[in-house]
Amino acid sequence: MSQIPLNLTQSYADALTALRRDLHRQPELGFTEVKTAARIAAELRALGCEVTEGIGKTGVVGVLTEGDGPRIGLRADMDALPIEEQSTLQWRSEVPGIFHGCGHDGHMAMLVGAARALAESRAFRGTAVFIFQPAEEGLGGSRAMLADGLFDRFPCDEIYALHNAPHHPQGTVAVSPGPAMAGADFFDVTLRGRGGHGALPQTTRDPVVALGALVQAVQGIVGRNVDPLRSGVVSITRVRGGDAYNVIPSEVTLGGTIRALDDDTRALMRARLRKICDGIALAHEVEADVDIRDIFSVLDNHAEQARAVIACATDLLGAQAVDAKCPPFMASEDFADMLHQVPGAYFWLGIADGPGLHHPAYVFDDSVLPLGAALLARLVEARSSCLVT
Repeated sequence: MSQIPLNLTQSYADALTALRRDLHRQPELGFTEVKTAARIAAELRALGCEVTEGIGKTGVVGVLTEGDGPRIGLRADMDALPIEEQSTLQWRSEVPGIFHGCGHDGHMAMLVGAARALAESRAFRGTAVFIFQPAEEGLGGSRAMLADGLFDRFPCDEIYALHNAPHHPQGTVAVSPGPAMAGADFFDVTLRGRGGHGALPQTTRDPVVALGALVQAVQGIVGRNVDPLRSGVVSITRVRGGDAYNVIPSEVTLGGTIRALDDDTRALMRARLRKICDGIALAHEVEADVDIRDIFSVLDNHAEQARAVIACATDLLGAQAVDAKCPPFMASEDFADMLHQVPGAYFWLGIADGPGLHHPAYVFDDSVLPLGAALLARLVEARSSCLVT
């Protein structure tokens, strides 16, 4: 069986770029990817795939079969971010306040490119399953697809996904077995006291002072409770309260994230946050309501499938372009939940250096579209051959 050449997907470069930019112009937030899903479904049907829509609300799955053999899944995310794009590009977002600032438009284009390469070459045995997932950005799209029977309806022996990476050199691949991205909890804390005039603080129970103490105390969770040989981070990312200069509010809120590379550390950090909130509330005579929500699981790459990514990337790009010992990244990714059910791996594809992911001035590097498509297609080709019994 001949390997899918990079020049095959390079011949699609213009088409993939046009698709990516079309998707970029019309971004949609999680679970509202109606136009996006329809466009992807049309692209897959044009390639001869069997297509199912509406999985996990707006998810799309395409299936391409070439005889009997393993079932290899490939996944791309579809949702955009609630960010105003800072760009003068001709293909900038046409939707105010929404923009593909994480490159999911590029991921979709690469997966369509991989489907096209496999449809044209038929260089695999078994079934390729193309999974286009909604709502990756903290809304639980992966869990929604799984709850909708994703792997019952479309069984996979292995599954793979990639993410573009401005923090890795352009045209390189980075991956490693084991914990690769952090699990994450989102939290909200509401502090309720007794408000009053700013000139009469003695008549109040000031939640703002309690909030200040809480912000400081929370920073000690990692420094004084987490094993130094383990990784964890607590970030308070929003604070709200008060509307006037001369009024002490009766209520303030703060929110943020807890992240760790193992579930025991996450559990410890959750417990410490609750205890600290209770203690601060008692000391300042206010009430504390704490809501902590499990949003992302720890993303663990399976060893065999991580080696498969390394082998395919090395064959395609050369060993000098592959980082096989990529350190874990403390951001989170809900592909983790799919990896809990099916063995697989998640890897980074370096793009041109520029503003980072989720930055308003982030720009996707279209030159890597054929490379990402080739890598994904090669994984299906290689693993379908390896797993044939």
